[in-house]
Amino acid sequence: MHKLLVLGDQDAAYATGNLQRGGKNTAASDHAWAMTRALAADAVRAGWSRPSFLQVMLDGPYKAGQHARALQHRRGYDKAAAWLQRAWDGAQQYVRSTDPISTRQDFHAALAAFRARIECTPWKGIAGKTDLRNLIVRMNVCSQAGSWDHTVSERDLAERMGCSRTTAHNSNQRLLTTRMLRQLDNGSATEGARWMLISRLSSTTSQHWSTPKGPKAGGAMSGPAVRQADTNASLNSMAASGLMSLDAFAHHGLSGSGLVILAALADQDGQSITELQTSASISRPTAYRQIGKLKNLGLVRHEGELYHLSPDALEGVGEPTQHCTDPVVSWAEAAERLGTAGVAERRRRHHEVQRGHWRLQQVRLAEKRRAAQFALPHPALALPQHVRAKGWAIDSVSVGTIQAPYRASDGRWLLVPRPTMREPYDGLDALNYSQKAAGHDVMGKNT
Repeated sequence: MHKLLVLGDQDAAYATGNLQRGGKNTAASDHAWAMTRALAADAVRAGWSRPSFLQVMLDGPYKAGQHARALQHRRGYDKAAAWLQRAWDGAQQYVRSTDPISTRQDFHAALAAFRARIECTPWKGIAGKTDLRNLIVRMNVCSQAGSWDHTVSERDLAERMGCSRTTAHNSNQRLLTTRMLRQLDNGSATEGARWMLISRLSSTTSQHWSTPKGPKAGGAMSGPAVRQADTNASLNSMAASGLMSLDAFAHHGLSGSGLVILAALADQDGQSITELQTSASISRPTAYRQIGKLKNLGLVRHEGELYHLSPDALEGVGEPTQHCTDPVVSWAEAAERLGTAGVAERRRRHHEVQRGHWRLQQVRLAEKRRAAQFALPHPALALPQHVRAKGWAIDSVSVGTIQAPYRASDGRWLLVPRPTMREPYDGLDALNYSQKAAGHDVMGKNT
């Protein structure tokens, strides 16, 4: 929140684009309103007073108050103060009506409510089933971390989801677009990226139509928290969590559609095709196709119009039925029959090779950086191993004395000719000798 106050919404986490009545675009004002609400809620939790909040937003040089200061410049102080006061009142009411997360038990209660909401949300299409897998994995990671903030890499996420890294990356981008996920950083050389799992809010965040009766005090926070149509979608995400990384649920096997059918029957056993269409959010042809696969494996039995799971279906153990005389005894055997055996192991090996290559690249980059820290000596500098005691230069190949160069007192070579002699003048340094050879005496007078 301090970063949001000082620098503004650099990541566009609170940006929304919607239209008011009459078709007027209010994306900029909605963005400013969402930022102001968030800052007001945090100020209420921190114990600020309303005058302090108004003073910070209107008199301070902070970027988050730019919209309020522009409103003050155009319409006066009273209008800007009323706009900020409406945000403050709504934030105060929201904080009072919301249970704070102060302990680990409070977080797990909030996570359970979030999981129940995810399980009752329809996830349609292949992309929807992939996003559901993504959220289930992240909920498990958050449960272990005890916080909405969690750390996971794309490769680890893909292995837990049972899909490729590209599919996991595309799913992350969709969740970022729908504001159900926020990326906090890009990770480091030893840790994956940090993310924050957030509850998806309504797309109508405008202060003018956030309540049924128009722009009343409190704005968007005073309206209903969730505007979602009542659906009959119902899944058991805990059952799906232990199955989706198996080979049997790969793309060409039971895939995500078979996974949600098992999760729907695990939540409520004995459903018809019509009921499975709604609870699992799949089409009728997909339901018939996946139910046929499950019946051939002995994992689902058909009684009249209802479909039931076998007693140990979630463990991959089927039972003999009229459609299956040879049921599977494990998920590994089911993957063999579906032709997807070994997919997860090949994916793990491929990711391990990529990790090894990446670590090797990091070592090479570190060596280059380490070498760059120590600058090479200038070519004109005389290296100690190439200089004798009295300044004679030594050839590194023949280890003989070089006649032309001579080391000066500043450590550089002097490429000046000197008379043929075995030793330089005694008591003269290289600079004095060079001056002698050039026709000057030691004191600089002509000789």
